[in-house]
Amino acid sequence: MVQRMGPPTGVHPRPEGGKRLEFARGPMGRHTFMVDLDPGGRVLQWEQVLTEARFNALQAGLSRQEVLYRLGRPSHEMHIPRRHERVWSYRYESPFCQWFQVSLDTRTDRVTQTGYNVDPLCDANDREDR
Repeated sequence: MVQRMGPPTGVHPRPEGGKRLEFARGPMGRHTFMVDLDPGGRVLQWEQVLTEARFNALQAGLSRQEVLYRLGRPSHEMHIPRRHERVWSYRYESPFCQWFQVSLDTRTDRVTQTGYNVDPLCDANDREDR
């Protein structure tokens, strides 16, 4: 697996034991694969996690670690100091030019809101076409 995908971009402990390996294809990529291993290192399952179904399941109050466990590292991170906020953006496969964003309170490291927005790369491409 590592020979094929390269070193993992993250390693997360699984609540049931074992670990979850993260293989993010960002920052420009639109896929992140999670591979769950049992305590003996055997593959239990793997899946591409950057999907609208996964995004829509995220709720306010989740911890920063839980978001990383579910989605992996973001494509882009922005800090808004005056609002005590960190915004993580995830590029993903979509027929529309959008990305998914997760806002975290920097004081509690908890999700405050989630939503979709226009990917700035598309805005830049639109300006070049004019």
